[in-house]
Amino acid sequence: MDQTDKADQGDSTSAEATSESVSKPPVAPTPPPSPSDGSGAGSGGVDDHKVMAIVGYIVPFLFFIPLLSEAKHNAFAKHHANQQLNLLLLWVVGQVASGALAFVIIGIFLLPLVVIAGVILMIMGIINATQGNMKSLPVIGKLQLIK
Repeated sequence: MDQTDKADQGDSTSAEATSESVSKPPVAPTPPPSPSDGSGAGSGGVDDHKVMAIVGYIVPFLFFIPLLSEAKHNAFAKHHANQQLNLLLLWVVGQVASGALAFVIIGIFLLPLVVIAGVILMIMGIINATQGNMKSLPVIGKLQLIK
C-alpha cells in the first residue's frame, strides 16, 4: 500500500503543478512609453521639431523655417527659432562691429571673440534642442523677438 499511496501523492502533486500553470493567465508586456510627450503647445511634441531646431542652430539664417510650417504653433519650435534669430543677430552685429573697429585695432581682437562666442552658443543651443530643453542661451537668450 505504501507504493500506491506514494503513486497517488505523485499524481496529485503533478496535477497541482499543471493546474497552477494553467490557471495563471499570460501577462501581456507593457507597451513602451511614447517618445513624444506632447509638451509643446499646439501640434506635435518636442521630438517632432528637434531636427528643425538643430538645423537652425547649425545654419542660423534658417530660423524662419519653423515659422512657415505647422511648427509655428509649437512652443518648442518657436522658442528655438527665437534663440536662432538671436544667434544670427549676434553673428551679424559682431561681424559688422569688428569690421568697423578694425581700423582702430580693437576689431581685430573682437572678431575672434565674436566667432568663439557664437560657436559656443551654437553648441549650447544644439545640446538644448537635442535634449528637448527650452533653456535660453546665456546673454542673448532673454531677448524675445518672436512671440
